[in-house]
Amino acid sequence: MSSKLYQFHSTDKEIVIIRFIFIVAFIYLSTLSLSLQAVEVIAHPSVNVASLTTSQLRRIYSMRQVKWSNGVPIVVFVLPSKSITHQNFCKESLKVFPYQLDRIWNKLTFSGLGVAPTVVETSTELLLAVKRTPGAIGYIESIIKEEEINVITINN
Repeated sequence: MSSKLYQFHSTDKEIVIIRFIFIVAFIYLSTLSLSLQAVEVIAHPSVNVASLTTSQLRRIYSMRQVKWSNGVPIVVFVLPSKSITHQNFCKESLKVFPYQLDRIWNKLTFSGLGVAPTVVETSTELLLAVKRTPGAIGYIESIIKEEEINVITINN
C-alpha cells in the first residue's frame, strides 16, 4: 500500500513539474515574440542617406556625430528607456545595452559637453517629430513606406 501512495505522490510531482515547464515555456515564448519586433530607423526626408553602418548609427546615437554629411545638424529622437522598442533598438541596431546609452547621455549632459537626445513618449509622437524636424533621426517598430519619411537601412 505504501508503494501505491508513493506512486500517487510521484505522479503529482510530475504534474507540477510539467505545469511549471509549460508556464516557463509560455512566458519565454511571449517575451521572445515581443523582442522580435522589427525596428526601423527613420529620418526626415531632407536627410539624403539610404543606409548607415552599425558604427555610424552608434556614433549618431552616442551624440559623437552631430551633423549629416551635408552639414545639416542631426536631431536625435528616442523613446523612453523602459520602452521595449527602445530596448530592441539598442540591442539589435546599436549592439549596446540601453543602460550603456543612458550613461553616455548622462555624461554628456552633466559634463556640459553635449546634450542628450529628445525623448518622446510614443512611436506616433516620434514619427511626427521626425517628419517635422529637418535633420531628424529616430526609430519605430515598423513602418509602411511613406513619401514623408526616409527609412534608413542598417548594414553591419
